Amino acid sequence: MNPFETAAPGEIVVVEYDPRWPELFAELRGSVWPALMDIALSIEHVGSTSVPGLAAKPVIDIDVVVPNAHVATGIARLAELGYVHRGDLGVPQREAFVRPAGTAAHHLYLCPVGSLALANHLAIRDYLRENPAAVRSYGSLKRRLAQTFLRDMAGYVRAKTDFLLAILREVGFSEERLAEIERMNR
Repeated sequence: MNPFETAAPGEIVVVEYDPRWPELFAELRGSVWPALMDIALSIEHVGSTSVPGLAAKPVIDIDVVVPNAHVATGIARLAELGYVHRGDLGVPQREAFVRPAGTAAHHLYLCPVGSLALANHLAIRDYLRENPAAVRSYGSLKRRLAQTFLRDMAGYVRAKTDFLLAILREVGFSEERLAEIERMNR
């Protein structure tokens, strides 16, 4: 699938891992970093496209990590690059953006360091990168769910939640943090 296109509107498509995804992330990071380098702590490739071998929706997920004091500045600077701020979309301490027209398919989030949303993204990514069996299981689950919930993104996300919570439980997330993540995903 062309990185500048996504599936038909509202359709969930999961494809096999594409080794070009890290390069695409690097290009996107390179377009954002100059505007944020004095306030951002890092720009992280997260989500399924960040895990070698994992089937995924062909959309790059990016977390821009900033100190809490620089969230407003980050939002303003991303707006100057053409990103449209959408608020937290129900996920506290994770500011979501609509990508600029003509850019590769991606989701960009601005996350304060220490936020639960960031911790969740990094823990899942890092666990999957180290556990090939989990990558195979999760990829199979995602392919099945994409067929079952072809046009129901909320249902697709809800149906993946138990798998992801099991990973977070295994890596040591507290029951309180797990309950909050479950609330956000369901």
